[in-house]
Amino acid sequence: MKATLMKTHPTNPRQTGPGCGFSLVEVLAAITIIGIITFLAVPNIVQVKQDSEDNLARARAETLNMAIAAYVQAVGTNTAQSNWAQWGNDATRYTNIRTYIAFSEPSLTNFTPNGYINTLPANISPLTNKVILTGPSGPISY
Repeated sequence: MKATLMKTHPTNPRQTGPGCGFSLVEVLAAITIIGIITFLAVPNIVQVKQDSEDNLARARAETLNMAIAAYVQAVGTNTAQSNWAQWGNDATRYTNIRTYIAFSEPSLTNFTPNGYINTLPANISPLTNKVILTGPSGPISY
């Protein structure tokens, strides 16, 4: 009997071993897809970040309003109005109402997110006077 040598073919027609890799077209296609996804996602991420900063600033301004209301309720309207007028500036007013805020910062500047300004009302005689919130693009309603 004559012995025949059979040549075996791999099931995958591509070459295997250290010389194999992705073709240039495949790499360019992958980079293009990643670029398109990044181009679409980055503006959304930036907008979500800005929205979250606006929401934090609004929440902090509303917290200040609640602290003012709690202060008035705790000491009485006449005493609160008198003290508020004597304190004169936002820093002193914040220092005196910060005990009515659960997790307050040591100063109003630290309590307010960067780029935003909280201006406390000049008088609290009608308790409907609210903190004025100003953001990087102007006044913000809340």
